[in-house]
Amino acid sequence: MIIKTPPYLKPGDTIGIVCPAGYMAFEKAAECVRVLKEEWGYNVKAGMTLGSHSETYFSGTDEERINDFQAMLDDDEVQAVLCGRGGYGMGRIIDKINFKKFKKKPKWVIGFSDITIFHTHVYSNFKISSLHAPMAAAFNDEAYKNKYVLSLKDALEGKRARYACDAHGLNRNGKAIGELVGGNLALLVNGIGTASEIKTKGRLLFIEDIGEQKYAIDRMMHQLKRSGKLNDLAGLIVGCFADTQDTERPFGATVQEVIYDIVKEFGYPVCFNFPVSHNKENYALKVGACHELKISARKVMLEELRHI
Repeated sequence: MIIKTPPYLKPGDTIGIVCPAGYMAFEKAAECVRVLKEEWGYNVKAGMTLGSHSETYFSGTDEERINDFQAMLDDDEVQAVLCGRGGYGMGRIIDKINFKKFKKKPKWVIGFSDITIFHTHVYSNFKISSLHAPMAAAFNDEAYKNKYVLSLKDALEGKRARYACDAHGLNRNGKAIGELVGGNLALLVNGIGTASEIKTKGRLLFIEDIGEQKYAIDRMMHQLKRSGKLNDLAGLIVGCFADTQDTERPFGATVQEVIYDIVKEFGYPVCFNFPVSHNKENYALKVGACHELKISARKVMLEELRHI
């Protein structure tokens, strides 16, 4: 599969900010806007859904969110689109987005969580790379200075990703090369059977989630397994499962143990606690780009490969 890589950004390019899912007050994105302009040297164009007057959970009606997102995708003066936040809502509008112009002139679309639906959709259908990466709120409280938010800057500028993390006792050591796919576990499962279904055969799959019950994580992992999504991976990268809940009667295993038990029959490399998450530790990952995963007893390395 030949992946289309959107053009990397240069100083003076414009980043559009939209909220295709949950509502976000403009004040919560103000620091992001400032940093993009004053620190990173980009122009910023705010969509109507950022700080909208919506009184519901969403940043506007489905039609308003479609129109705003569509306008940013089609705007020749916008070189990248940053989703202000996730939450829920992309799945309600993804099938109504017109990708005709985007397929001819792709641009970087940035986000995680609910934006996973967009990533899997454009990768599976159009072979276009996108960025699973920090969103607007991650810039607040001087967090834009940390290496995770700065990894987004590096990615937009075209710097090759090279990330490391500590080894974990449940890791399965090894080396694998493949296109990187994945995102939020609940959204990956939700996409099965739809036009946004993830392709996993021969790929490096990464997963993360937030606020889930342990039994629900077990159920979703079994759904991936039963649907064949775990059978022929090149490797599995397990990120952080933040704010995990347990039932009154304990499930009886950690999240890492739950996942390990489900994939232990397979032979591919597996690592746990990789820095992709709803927490601060959330590296920018280029969905669709070829990467090499190396897992040893000492550390884990994930490196983007431009030519193999």
